[in-house]
Amino acid sequence: MTLNTQSPRRAEPLFDAKADAARAFEAVKNGGIAILPHTIGYAAMANSSDALQRIFKTKRRASGKLNAMIGNLEMHRQVHQCSTRGREIVEAITLDYNLPLGCIAPADMSHSLLAGMDADMLERSSKNGTVVMLMNAGECHAHLTKLSLAENVPLFGSSANVSLGGTKFKVEDIEPEIIEIADVVVDHGLQPFHPYAASSTLINVETLELQRKGSCYDDICYILDRHFGVQPV
Repeated sequence: MTLNTQSPRRAEPLFDAKADAARAFEAVKNGGIAILPHTIGYAAMANSSDALQRIFKTKRRASGKLNAMIGNLEMHRQVHQCSTRGREIVEAITLDYNLPLGCIAPADMSHSLLAGMDADMLERSSKNGTVVMLMNAGECHAHLTKLSLAENVPLFGSSANVSLGGTKFKVEDIEPEIIEIADVVVDHGLQPFHPYAASSTLINVETLELQRKGSCYDDICYILDRHFGVQPV
């Protein structure tokens, strides 16, 4: 068999992350729920208290579990109130090593992205003045966070699965009841960090308190040890 090495690349890529993020953002901005691909698994997200409650109830999530904010480095710099070391830790993980991170840090609750949250959203999305921000979780996530910051529309959510059902890295593995509550489902196939079978690692970058050991945990520990001489506690 002779291989054709001169064939041009197909005209269109398999996925259009920018367009998919835009239609998901419009649905969420208007009170809906979207399921989107992140490198650390599919997530369900919303902007309104009612939509977040629907996600929470459908997931059968335990009380006390928090939503994560979908954010990027610029949003982190504006919203999180970090020390120099805290910011350097975040940049080392997400920029220099290009890994995803569930970044926990004290937040400026007067920032316009947070100031408009009602009491229920605030209770479900913050704890003791800190906010969890999922950072650097893939191309669709990157486009979505740019829209969120540009239009001043905060997005919150959690993994698209029934609680204790395991993070889903393919849409076809997401439970039907989770799919049913979504106004938009973006299917970008199997997500890259599926070998970890876990969502993002959650670390308070100020106290180094580990909230969840997830994807890339060992890599993150390596970064913290090599470049900062510290480890999660």
